[in-house]
Amino acid sequence: MFIISYIIMIVCILVAVGFVTLLERKVLGYIQLRKGPNKVGLMGLLQPFSDGLKLFFKEQTFPYKSNFIIYYLSPVFMLTLSFAMWCLYPMLVNLYNFNFGFLFFMCCTGLGVYGVLLSGWSSNSNYALLGSVRCIAQTISYEVSMALIMICLIIFVFSFNLIDFMYYQNYVWFLFFSSPLFFCWLSSCLAETNRAPFDFAEGESELVSGFNVEYSGSGFAFIFLSEYMNIIFMSMLTVVMFLGCDLFSLIFYIKVVLIVFWFIWVRGTLPRFRYDKLMYLTWKLFLPLTLNYLLFYLGLLCLFMMGDYSIDLSG
Repeated sequence: MFIISYIIMIVCILVAVGFVTLLERKVLGYIQLRKGPNKVGLMGLLQPFSDGLKLFFKEQTFPYKSNFIIYYLSPVFMLTLSFAMWCLYPMLVNLYNFNFGFLFFMCCTGLGVYGVLLSGWSSNSNYALLGSVRCIAQTISYEVSMALIMICLIIFVFSFNLIDFMYYQNYVWFLFFSSPLFFCWLSSCLAETNRAPFDFAEGESELVSGFNVEYSGSGFAFIFLSEYMNIIFMSMLTVVMFLGCDLFSLIFYIKVVLIVFWFIWVRGTLPRFRYDKLMYLTWKLFLPLTLNYLLFYLGLLCLFMMGDYSIDLSG
């Protein structure tokens, strides 16, 4: 049952990725005062399937001087990591229940850097290598503040399990007493998933398409699927951590869709940052802020524990 449930979930996620791409093209179209795809099927609803078929049936090209094995396996590695992260989805029945889910998530995001590095390096292209190096620098920078934000919330829950966030947010969401952390988390999610305005790995004006510039056909499709699966996963994790993880409610999934819509909205409205501004933002603003919040929450925790201890002694 575990395997069947996981396979069903992965199929649903892959279908969701197709419709997220359709949503993105529609929203960007209306933001730019034009229509999105509307020819294939009713209102363009079959467009994701035609795009997927086109990608998988296109010719797979290999650069003559590339490191063939690493070039071939890097997209598969990135897609496998994205599949592995979805093991953390907090279903209450018929799926794995990770007691150390947040640690597993940090391991997967840390390993994701290697997929980007290897795909850029193995292409043997200066543009791909430069795009991968920039992507790695920003991802590593933001993972530090992301980990600290997670630790701040784990202090409240005393658990690395995602399901425990549902129990602790029955009456009040964590957003209401950690809203600065929430906005830092949203910005970190944008940088972690290489989305505008932090998509420096894919700066079209200077790097063509970044680390995946030499990929075509199924290789590009795997990288594309991995990126959009990570966007949906980060949206789900945002709702779990900050917006009340009520898994039995339809509102949970509506909130996930709204966060995905926010990813697209930001892409349509904000220009790309300058690269040094991004590094300044993460090391000079997010890191001190999250460290201060961590010390503040640890102080509150010690204060409450001392209060409970004194009550026990007096009792």
